[in-house]
Amino acid sequence: MKIEPGQKAPDFSLYDSEKKKVTLSDLRGKNIVLLFFPFAFTRVCTKELCSVRDTISDYEKLSAEVFGISVDSHYTLARYKQDQNLNFSLLSDFNKEVSAAYGSLYEKFGLDMKGVSKRAAFVIDKAGTVQYAEVLENASETPDFQNIQSVLSLCN
Repeated sequence: MKIEPGQKAPDFSLYDSEKKKVTLSDLRGKNIVLLFFPFAFTRVCTKELCSVRDTISDYEKLSAEVFGISVDSHYTLARYKQDQNLNFSLLSDFNKEVSAAYGSLYEKFGLDMKGVSKRAAFVIDKAGTVQYAEVLENASETPDFQNIQSVLSLCN
């Protein structure tokens, strides 16, 4: 399913790297950035998420909470978050349901893997409406963070 700006964001509940359940609808009243990424501990994913780590104050100034989502287990994500000193939540979509609901799931990935999250970014406003959607087919590309922050500035 392709998610477009103006749609209500599909609700979900996922466990974070600390084994706490995070439900999107419980976050109403906050701007949310969802960053889907293929795998922890890979070069492009690490570059992407560390760039967000290093600019997290920009997101906080825009009243936004950032969540990284991958199909890795919460155990893997906990180690990755610790190793990279990430300062935002990582959510495990191990069952691949949220990635599929957001149109962010490869049917086939490298080395004949199936069901890997595509690199994607979504901005969800305080009312739960998608204001920005970017799904990348090429896993070596990263989202346009300048556009994401521009959209966030309009959400306040």
